[in-house]
Amino acid sequence: MAQTALTKPTACLALADGTVFYGTGFGATGQTVAELCFNTAMTGYQEIMTDPSYAGQIVTFTFPHIGNVGVTPEDDETAEPVAAGMVVKWDPTAPSNWRSTETLKTWLEQRGRIAIGGIDTRRLTRAIRQQGAPHVALAHDPEGKFDIEALVAAARGFCGLEGLDLAKDVTCSQSYRWDEMRWAWPEGYSRQSAPQHKVVALDYGAKRNILRCLASAGCDVTVLPATATAAEVLAHSPDGVFLSNGPGDPAATGAYAVPMIKELLETTDLPIFGICLGHQMLALALGAKTVKMNHGHHGANHPVKDLETGKVEITSMNHGFAVDAQTLPEGVEETHVSLFDGSNCGIRMTGRPVYSVQHHPEASPGPQDSFYLFERFAEAMAARKETV
Repeated sequence: MAQTALTKPTACLALADGTVFYGTGFGATGQTVAELCFNTAMTGYQEIMTDPSYAGQIVTFTFPHIGNVGVTPEDDETAEPVAAGMVVKWDPTAPSNWRSTETLKTWLEQRGRIAIGGIDTRRLTRAIRQQGAPHVALAHDPEGKFDIEALVAAARGFCGLEGLDLAKDVTCSQSYRWDEMRWAWPEGYSRQSAPQHKVVALDYGAKRNILRCLASAGCDVTVLPATATAAEVLAHSPDGVFLSNGPGDPAATGAYAVPMIKELLETTDLPIFGICLGHQMLALALGAKTVKMNHGHHGANHPVKDLETGKVEITSMNHGFAVDAQTLPEGVEETHVSLFDGSNCGIRMTGRPVYSVQHHPEASPGPQDSFYLFERFAEAMAARKETV
């Protein structure tokens, strides 16, 4: 069933079940196919579009005021947008923010990302929640010429994210150092000048703000590609190892990442800290399993309970797969759970400084409820130094 068309639609969103939404296109022209998810965040659309964890996905924003603060290079989480496209309720207005350097429309167009406005995002979000994240085709044509049958067929032909290793597509091509710290008024981003701990970060799709948080916690960070071996990690003589966020099916990425993590666990006593896909990689290495979620968790208002302290943190999340807590082996404890659906949001090894969380503690929606995780990582590295 097709949505009632606008007078002159210049974009359309075709779902694999045959549903078609018409709207106003902006950004780049053309066509793209991906999985459709929704994000409930009220701010941070630029960070969301440049989050590598969104590879292979088009994002529906439930908050209507998208584009109202423009864009700035300071807010990019990676060099270019990674999300395949965006769906919004209202056509973006002119930006009103002193940090803005260009409009969202221009930014998307120059970076080859398609967007559609004028969509009933409430209806679309309900459909995603009820039916699961659908496969879709998004097209933008200023002339309004669309082959609907071909678009629906393209959506049905999308392979989906299950079994898909996307970390290789978004990881760095070579190693690099990182010393930039978190943004602070009035100087903006400053540099780490007196690091205390050497950290190797495995880049499965790392966000810049995660690396900034590591630097702000006193870390000298060296970033390695996702396919790095344990020998390559240890060649840097790290005090700790960080496993980053990233996109795709953790089981697929685990084909090469899990053996590396297992070797580190078996041959060293290094502190290991993982986030998002890194959390899932660690869980797989420890013997647990992951599952595809119905529609995933995407937003900046997700309550997560720390089972140790009873504290509830307001977190940022972006994941379509989850660790199955029922498969956690002996010696691995569940540390955090989602208060939305009870799904696993954190684990740790008993008696070892090895832990991970599903949410993004660097995103600071609480505003800084979860930064203690980076400080805990630094404390674990300092404690190990005292015993070596």
